[in-house]
Amino acid sequence: MLKQENYQRMTIDRRDNGVVVVTLNRPEKMNAIDNRMHHEMMTFSRDFDDDPDLRVMVLAGAGKAFCVGGDFSADTGIEMPSLAEGRRIVDHILECEKPIIAAVHGYALGLGANLPLLCDVVVAGPDAKFGDTHVKMGLGAGDGGQVIWPFLIGVNRAKYHLMTGEMVSGKDAYEMGLAGFYTETTEGVIEKAMEIADQLAEGAPIAIAASKAGINAFLRQVAAAVMPISLQAEGLSMRSQDFKEAVSAFQEKRKPDFKGK
Repeated sequence: MLKQENYQRMTIDRRDNGVVVVTLNRPEKMNAIDNRMHHEMMTFSRDFDDDPDLRVMVLAGAGKAFCVGGDFSADTGIEMPSLAEGRRIVDHILECEKPIIAAVHGYALGLGANLPLLCDVVVAGPDAKFGDTHVKMGLGAGDGGQVIWPFLIGVNRAKYHLMTGEMVSGKDAYEMGLAGFYTETTEGVIEKAMEIADQLAEGAPIAIAASKAGINAFLRQVAAAVMPISLQAEGLSMRSQDFKEAVSAFQEKRKPDFKGK
């Protein structure tokens, strides 16, 4: 079951109608992902799916951002999370039979972008900024970006964004197909997400699960082929001098000088 006592980096707000709001909760770090949050990202969708009292999830971020991706701040100490755990984050979301709605405001970067894009419905606000920015840290895009971006916006456009790390605004994300809904105000993001969640909570759970089963089965096949390659490549890039340079540049607030080593 999805219980608050099992989560330190997420708040669990269960509603009476079977809707649960799960909020990434490191607002002082713009919800940057440390090892604890990474582990919780692996378990939350499975705990939700196994909870008999829950029907629909809304996934949100506390504070000014949805999630800025990995935590590379100097005060944290860089502990790269398990690549195997990264694979399970993607697999568990795609295995979830119940609907998950992502409410995205502010920055959604790296895994913090791919996590909502792997959900069933994405609501974006005017201040949303989506970007798989692994490459800006000297890393290969291994956290599901090579699975979901091509599916949503096409192969070549996806490769451009993954190779450059260029961000996409909430409105552009909606027009490109990264987001299914766009709101004119930041406050409207969670309101729209809750509206959709309440609508789905009133629906027939078996039929709803059956209506996403085939699509997610296709995505799981894609993930099974793509993730081992993308994660292996990301792992190799973690050992590069370029990655070390990117971390130093991030902490020193300067532009990295990549050497291809």
